[in-house]
Amino acid sequence: MTMDARRFVSGRRRPVPSGAGALVEMVPPADRGLPLMVTATVAGVDLRGWAADHRTDLEQRLHRHGAVLFRGFGPPSVPDFEAFFASLYPDLVAEHERSSPRSHVAGNVFTSTDHPADQRIFVHNEMSYSSTWPARLAFHCVVAPETGGQTPLADVREVYRLIDPAIRDRLVRRGVCYVRNYGDRFGLPWQTSFQTDDRARLEEYARQAGLTVVWRPDGGLRTRRIGPVTARHPVTGDVVWFNHATFFHVSTLEPTIRDGLLAELPEEDLPANSYYADGAPIEPEVLDHLRAAYERATVSFPWRAGDILLVDNMLAAHGRAPFTGARKVVVAMAQPVAEAETRV
Repeated sequence: MTMDARRFVSGRRRPVPSGAGALVEMVPPADRGLPLMVTATVAGVDLRGWAADHRTDLEQRLHRHGAVLFRGFGPPSVPDFEAFFASLYPDLVAEHERSSPRSHVAGNVFTSTDHPADQRIFVHNEMSYSSTWPARLAFHCVVAPETGGQTPLADVREVYRLIDPAIRDRLVRRGVCYVRNYGDRFGLPWQTSFQTDDRARLEEYARQAGLTVVWRPDGGLRTRRIGPVTARHPVTGDVVWFNHATFFHVSTLEPTIRDGLLAELPEEDLPANSYYADGAPIEPEVLDHLRAAYERATVSFPWRAGDILLVDNMLAAHGRAPFTGARKVVVAMAQPVAEAETRV
């Protein structure tokens, strides 16, 4: 790829002469297909301008690999990061039906999670428990951790292929039910998750989103939603393993957290859990098999300050490794997709 380099070099740095070669290097991943690494080969490359000029090629590569890691483009500010993402996908979206604690940073940018540093977050597709979700995610490493803190990635096309067909077909046939309880003691309050304190407004949202709502005597809320376990990517046509059945299940929690919750709460009152759509429990051996499929498909890379990771949320699941140090990774989301657009 050759171009007039001066168009994309910012500031007063010496421009690269026209025809001197590519401003970026694209390195295919050595293992499991993701992420594609895009590295600046000269100082001062304007990532926003370069990406906008190569959006079609970038989208094709994102559909092939599922995730693209941009490195060496300088340490952008959070507003720079948001502007870059919005230049590619103007329809940035706020989170709804929030399932993990986050803090607002600026604009449509939030902390990726405020989960304790010593705990792992299992890989998952963002909001795959909902009737709508973002097709695009972008993560920006503001401060790299001292140790750990990777954002593992798993190609969910590969996860689909790795699941035993008999288990996969059973889950496809039976579907999954997500049960969530909202309260002040465990999990998130419903006001935080749904970003409203108006019960009528929440109930209207729930009706449209296919949620069954049960108000509890203590003012807490329980919701149920039945959903599929697979989806068809609206652009590539790939059938993907796209659900929160494994992530939400109590058995996927870290053992100390799982045991502590079960000592305090009956199973039906857990902050989140998953079942077959008819309410029957998902067998332990099935969940073990699903976790193993995700693990086999998972890759990791160490964060560097300034990195930006672009993710196709329907092709790649993400998680978080435990870490030490002052890790700060922020996230933005865009391109809402409805379940009805992705039925297999």
